[in-house]
Amino acid sequence: MTLRLIMGYDGSPESGSAIEAGGLLFPGAHALVTYLWVPPFASDKVRRRLRARARDLDDLVAMIERDGEHEAQRVVAMGVTLAGAAGWDAQALLKRTWGGEGWRIAQAAEEVDADLVVVGSRGLGGTHAVLGSVSDLVVHYSARPMVVVPHPMLAAEHAALSNGPLVVGWDGSPGAEAAFTAAARLFPERDVLLVSVDTDTDTDPPPVEADILGGRKVTRLRVERGRGLRAHAVADALIVCAADRDAAVIVVGSRGRSMAREVMLGSVAMATLHKAERPVMVVPGTWEAL
Repeated sequence: MTLRLIMGYDGSPESGSAIEAGGLLFPGAHALVTYLWVPPFASDKVRRRLRARARDLDDLVAMIERDGEHEAQRVVAMGVTLAGAAGWDAQALLKRTWGGEGWRIAQAAEEVDADLVVVGSRGLGGTHAVLGSVSDLVVHYSARPMVVVPHPMLAAEHAALSNGPLVVGWDGSPGAEAAFTAAARLFPERDVLLVSVDTDTDTDPPPVEADILGGRKVTRLRVERGRGLRAHAVADALIVCAADRDAAVIVVGSRGRSMAREVMLGSVAMATLHKAERPVMVVPGTWEAL
């Protein structure tokens, strides 16, 4: 099965690195490289130059629209070129939006029936954006699994992308079951480390079809969490485990699509996203394999 994914791109080094990492994680995928064209539809430098040429306000608005679109097409074309070099079958998906970038990316994934979304941890909102804006909002709103690629990654972390195992957080919840199933389906040849962090819940693997497991190795691990807030301590334990086992990706479940419950960093999914130095895949609990 060829994966179909949305790749968020904004021309930043962070989003470029996310494409490179995504190519190693999902080789041969069909990628829709998505650039969000948002007001004022042109860069500050372009707008300054156009002001000197415009006859009046209407003329300025028209020129900004025209040159802004030209800029957007150039940026998304650059993303498609990078995606092709990473081994993806790539095409441009230019989206004009009036804001709500995180929600718009999640919506685009639904529109094209993507299997997952990939973004850089600081991309999609300009090079001064931080995880906590666009990337966070995609996680909150997306009904599809989402992979967030941090920047920069160390050489050892980058080397693990090609064939490293998956660390999947397991606590017996429906969200953990969804995370395990998504990991098995979206990474069909990777070994899985099913990690239970200092919990009394049953750590047996969730009931999934045998065909998605194939001949891969599924290892159950039980690790102790450290001190501090529970969610952050659990996230730290998953991150340490991933480093010790040279994991390619940390996979965690999320309640998903519930800003009121998930907006605080108290959730394991969000704490892992904000602390991890290797890719994290967040799978909403409502996700169902197709």
